Amino acid sequence: MTNTPVRFYPPSKPGARALPHAHTVEALAPPAPQRTPEPAPIQSAPRQPFGLPFYYGWMIVACSFATLAIGVNARTVFSLLLPEMIAEFGWSRAETVAAILGPITGAMLTRFGARALMPIGSVMMAAGFVATAYVSESWMLYPTFGVLVIGASTVLGYIGHAATLPLWFQRRRGLAVGLAFSGVGIGAVTVLPLVTSIIGADGWRDACWAVAIMVLVLLLPLNLIVQRRRPSDLGLLPDGDARTTDADGNLQSAEQPIGPTLGDALRHPSFWLIALAAFCILWMWYGMQVHQTQFLLETGFSAATASQALALVSAAGVISQITAGWLADKIGRESTWTIGCLGFIACFGISILLRQAPSEWLMWTMVLAQGLLGYGLTVVFASAPADLFNGRQFSTIFGCLSVAASLGGGAGPFFTGLLFDIDGNYDRAFMLALSLGCISIVAMWLAAPRRARRPNNSMAA
Repeated sequence: MTNTPVRFYPPSKPGARALPHAHTVEALAPPAPQRTPEPAPIQSAPRQPFGLPFYYGWMIVACSFATLAIGVNARTVFSLLLPEMIAEFGWSRAETVAAILGPITGAMLTRFGARALMPIGSVMMAAGFVATAYVSESWMLYPTFGVLVIGASTVLGYIGHAATLPLWFQRRRGLAVGLAFSGVGIGAVTVLPLVTSIIGADGWRDACWAVAIMVLVLLLPLNLIVQRRRPSDLGLLPDGDARTTDADGNLQSAEQPIGPTLGDALRHPSFWLIALAAFCILWMWYGMQVHQTQFLLETGFSAATASQALALVSAAGVISQITAGWLADKIGRESTWTIGCLGFIACFGISILLRQAPSEWLMWTMVLAQGLLGYGLTVVFASAPADLFNGRQFSTIFGCLSVAASLGGGAGPFFTGLLFDIDGNYDRAFMLALSLGCISIVAMWLAAPRRARRPNNSMAA
């Protein structure tokens, strides 16, 4: 006899009794072997460079904080150095330079990385200040301060860091960007008073040399030593997450995902919606920042009060950016963007009321709404595009997005001033800015960076 199981068929004759189901071939066959469950992935703790006890990305945050404190405020130094020449080289022209250089900066960051480009920007900015110290004609400001200093500030300022810093974080992206960007406010209350005191004691030419030395001594070595292109350069994952090992002992790759190309981003509606949101909010931001002092003077406040109001906005912005970064990770980019836009909407709405009924408490409410709420928008603008377009070409994509922001920052002050000249007051200009704030809120919700963050949040949970 053979040991091969025999299949029993149901009876072919009516009335015959079929064999029980237990006698089928399936029951007679030997039981299938139990499948051994695959072992769980082994977590490999990341080894930080230089023996650091914390994620190296926080070193990048600290480097960005210091670089932004000087790099952004160096552009503002112009208004302290040469107040009589502001009409020759106004804010709108500076923003035009930034709009032109934004995509170039992004492409160069993608190609060469922050470690190569930011030291070059430091040298370029220092050379610009030294050259500015020797100008004797107003046209000389264009190649010296206009091209060298403002061009370098595109790399060392918001655009350069927003195009690189978000790559180091995913779950804590908003908080990291907020901490770094708060350096701008700290620089405003430390660097600018220092430059002012040097101008008063030794003149504006010596102040140019002082800023140049500051940039070379602090920013050049800091970015040469600390700065890196992306976490994968150090074998790390974003947020310092542990890499996993599969059953065969293969370690998870730390390489950055390829992600969308610039062409992919340009074909995506979210790119243009974020560009619209940024254009509107930068129109509001610089429209108020450039004209706030003049508006308060026109309303009847003293020059000292107007100066204090401008300083308070910068100080409140430090709190705003850190808080907005934390909120953006907790409640989402869209909700945090809405809060910031409402801060600027309240700022412009209160300003319209101020002209009708000047009140000091209303004025300070306007200032705090702008600083404590509105200044946090920079954090979301840096974080939301990274949620949607993270990949190897993100720096290039963000550089192109910055064009819309720079154009808004240039158009806002120009058209606000133009409407003031036509109407004799700021009412219509402020109503226009208020409307743009509403458009910005809708555009960010339609861009929907939350859809890209949901998988990451569920993984983190």
